[in-house]
Amino acid sequence: MKIFFRRMAPGNDSFVTEFILLGLTDRPDLQLPLFLLFLGMYMITVLGNLGLIFLITLNSNLHTPMYFFLFNLSFIDLCYSSVFTPKMLINFTSKKNIISYMGCMTQLYFFSFFVISECYVLTSMAYDRYAAICNPLLYNVAMSPKVCSSLVLASYLMAFSGAMAHTGCMLRLTFCDANTINHYFCDVHPLLQLSCTSTYVNELVVFTVVGISIIVPSFTIFVSYCLILTNILQIKSTEGRSKAFSTCTSHIIAVSLFFGSMSFMYLKPSSAGTMDEEKISSVFYTNKLSSLFYINVVAMMNPLIYSLRNKDVKTALRKTLRRGKFN
Repeated sequence: MKIFFRRMAPGNDSFVTEFILLGLTDRPDLQLPLFLLFLGMYMITVLGNLGLIFLITLNSNLHTPMYFFLFNLSFIDLCYSSVFTPKMLINFTSKKNIISYMGCMTQLYFFSFFVISECYVLTSMAYDRYAAICNPLLYNVAMSPKVCSSLVLASYLMAFSGAMAHTGCMLRLTFCDANTINHYFCDVHPLLQLSCTSTYVNELVVFTVVGISIIVPSFTIFVSYCLILTNILQIKSTEGRSKAFSTCTSHIIAVSLFFGSMSFMYLKPSSAGTMDEEKISSVFYTNKLSSLFYINVVAMMNPLIYSLRNKDVKTALRKTLRRGKFN
């Protein structure tokens, strides 16, 4: 694949004003299958998460802390998959996959913002389940509307801080000549590899922000589920234990995919490993088929994992459909 360069007017140095995204593959025979695959995944992601958002909004019996967090989770999944998937789909059908410098920085900011948001919203959901199962008598106090709103606001504030740190440090770098990103969207490590200035501060920020965003939520979720499982084991009903175990297993699988992928992608120097490995891990993190297509699966599966198997959601869906039919 050809490498394109764009230079500013002669004067000082040559600075990049746009980037070229290499995408997932340069094989023409794979472009259409990949386009159709990711288009299908994205449509399911949009329909699933939008459907859940509208369902929670329209049904008052779902106006509880658990579904308040699910509402925010669906919103985040919808947004972060929309940050890069439409551009990636366009790239499958175009010869020059160009993104402007500011467009690239904007994509980096919003992707970082929504990914970090999801880390802390997942943590809030784990705490909510802990409060519901381990302290049911104090649940209404522990998860009052004020507490829930504060947890979500704190999640977004942490995301804002982390995204500003990533993007702000990236804006201070200089990109001289080399403008070909060996990736399908503007991510941190591929951009660091193109800089012609020191990236030490940036890598330190990556380790700090991502480390906190992974370690703190992961530890909190781990402790919450350990306490939850301890309480589940005390349930005398075999059916009750089986149902609770099934729900926890689904949550743990989703959380493991999310945090495991983030750890593999970001908790290493930008020079470590190959960018092809990064593509595989990144795709693993959002909707995928095999190790190459995991990048949209989390966003696509979250409505199913967290709510569509839930009786309350099924009941609300039937009521909504019946209401629409009679209207």
